Amino acid sequence: MGFRPEGLDFTLSPYTGLTRKHWIDAGKYILEGVFKNVGSMEDPVLVPRYETRITYPNSHTPAWKVQAEYFEGLARSFFIAAPLISAEPDLVIARKNMREYYRNQILRSCTPGDSVYVLSYSDMDKDSNPSFELHTYQQTVETCAIVIGLVASRNEIWESYSKAEKDRIASFIKDYAEGTTATQNWRLFNMLDLAFLNMMGYEIDKSIMREHAEAILSYYAGDGWYRDGHSFDYYSAWAFQVYCPIWCKWYGYDNEPYIAKQFEENSNELMKSYSRFFDEHGWVTMWGRSSIYRNAATAPLAANFNLRSSSMNPGLARRISSGALMQFFGRDDILYGGTPVLGFYGPFDPMLQGYSCAESPLWLGKAFLCLELPENHPFWTAKEENGIWEEMKDGETAETVLNGPGLSISNHMDNGTMELRTGKVIKRIDDSNGRWCYAKLSYNSRYPWESDLPSGLSSASYVLKERDISKTEQINSILWSGARDGVLYRRALFGFETSRDLHWTSVIDLADFPVPNGLVRADKMRLFHKPVDVYLGSYGFPCPDAEWHIEERGNVKAVVITGHGSDGKRRHMAMTIFGGWEDLSVEKSTGTNPDTKDSFIIFAHLERKRVFSYEPYILISQVITKEGEEGFSEEEIFSIKTIEYSDEEKCGGYGPVTVSMANGKRYLVDFSGIEGKLQL
Repeated sequence: MGFRPEGLDFTLSPYTGLTRKHWIDAGKYILEGVFKNVGSMEDPVLVPRYETRITYPNSHTPAWKVQAEYFEGLARSFFIAAPLISAEPDLVIARKNMREYYRNQILRSCTPGDSVYVLSYSDMDKDSNPSFELHTYQQTVETCAIVIGLVASRNEIWESYSKAEKDRIASFIKDYAEGTTATQNWRLFNMLDLAFLNMMGYEIDKSIMREHAEAILSYYAGDGWYRDGHSFDYYSAWAFQVYCPIWCKWYGYDNEPYIAKQFEENSNELMKSYSRFFDEHGWVTMWGRSSIYRNAATAPLAANFNLRSSSMNPGLARRISSGALMQFFGRDDILYGGTPVLGFYGPFDPMLQGYSCAESPLWLGKAFLCLELPENHPFWTAKEENGIWEEMKDGETAETVLNGPGLSISNHMDNGTMELRTGKVIKRIDDSNGRWCYAKLSYNSRYPWESDLPSGLSSASYVLKERDISKTEQINSILWSGARDGVLYRRALFGFETSRDLHWTSVIDLADFPVPNGLVRADKMRLFHKPVDVYLGSYGFPCPDAEWHIEERGNVKAVVITGHGSDGKRRHMAMTIFGGWEDLSVEKSTGTNPDTKDSFIIFAHLERKRVFSYEPYILISQVITKEGEEGFSEEEIFSIKTIEYSDEEKCGGYGPVTVSMANGKRYLVDFSGIEGKLQL
């Protein structure tokens, strides 16, 4: 059963009713589920596991990583437990005193010879393959969670250790802090470890600290976003923009003021637009890797208050944090054996990565770091606000374009959703998980991405089927060209490899713009191989009882689909084809949607038979969504009034295309000039 908060306060929190007390209750709710699986005070935090093929430990797992699972369970649950222990030192969960449990388990995890010893960096590194230059271990990640928890519960746990015990833990932490780390967000784990040691009076190598800090700063791309490895995703938020403010507070302001100032400015820059990444309910969108961390995406909002000069609106920060908390904790399918499952809502294997284990979802405990803010902090005392959603009028969509990370956000007032369009994406051809996480044409806060269907077709994406060579091609890269006059321009590449000349790669130039309940696409094909069948999928429609019908106006056709979602509410989706397309169909799928077992996708289709022939190039379509008993109006379904082409054949092969909407707006779609502005 999901979390059911009692005694809601809609005076202080008019949107969610949640207060600091409810957050404490939610933390206890998760810990109760975790610790009912921990037999005794001597046992590690291990939770029930149902998936053994993708996540670790499995048959490919080295011995040291089996111990890493112990550390993940301990460290990530400590995110939640530490502030609760600070608030309630004698807290008992599942008949176990939390202060004593974590005090003992942390010490034992650092003690050679103990059954829950998780191995030091040196112990593992001496047995590593000498041909592998960068030895990185999962334990490095978890040391950072441990030190954050030790600071949060300093008086209750850290200060209870003897000098010898503190030295043993500090030596273990230092071994990882000064060891090799992955040269992306992982550097921050080392930085927080070093900052903790410095704060507790231990000597550190400040040269290592400075090298990591300058590297993190160099990853900054603008608009508050850091590039993590290659990608942009929520790691920029739940790693960079959580750890950097903490680092500033612990170390940076006093020891590296220049870098700390930059981190502070970057966090405040993110706060200008980050609230718009959440929809009217405060919901998180399933996008990027590690979506099993769920509402950890809200952690940067509270983390901003670690800065000397913070800029986040506290009432808005709490509203979003509480809305995202209930998005997940309010569902009955989020738990397996009492703990968060490996999925976004219920279990969902297509989204899993091999670096995760059954305890990994407890990273969502980062959202509970807001409890480190005192009860009289404005985060807890300010009245909830809902930002842009209180400012927009009916029929309005707020557009936010961030050129730094190549992200465009659409907040739709009429249906309360957030739609995210990404650029600067490149994934391996064989990386299907990467395509789903990053290379969909758009992501929707209410309609999470769906994995490929058995037919090879895909939601929210184009697919090419080249029948003469029995080949199916998917989008694995999206380049960014920015927005002009309300239209966002990008390029989708199929089976892209850097070693192959671009003219041997099929591409579709993307041009899209918002309407009140969704997006209109006016994309241009640039396909080098024919014959080919081209398909475009809508979002997955997670309503097992869905029904649909066709509506037509002249030569314009739409499929309107209606059903009840997992929350019992009525949902509606419509896909309309205005130009270039030949027909529409609906396909049912099982096991490809993270929200419900059965789902439906609408597909637009066209066929090209001749290799060289001047035929329609511009593909114009629309996907809109709505919740509630009332369906779509005819004007919403058929939102385009006229389409004007520059060429006499009306194919859109060259020249601008003018799209005039029924509401009086006009959009000039002009692909000239995007070639020289493409960014990755």
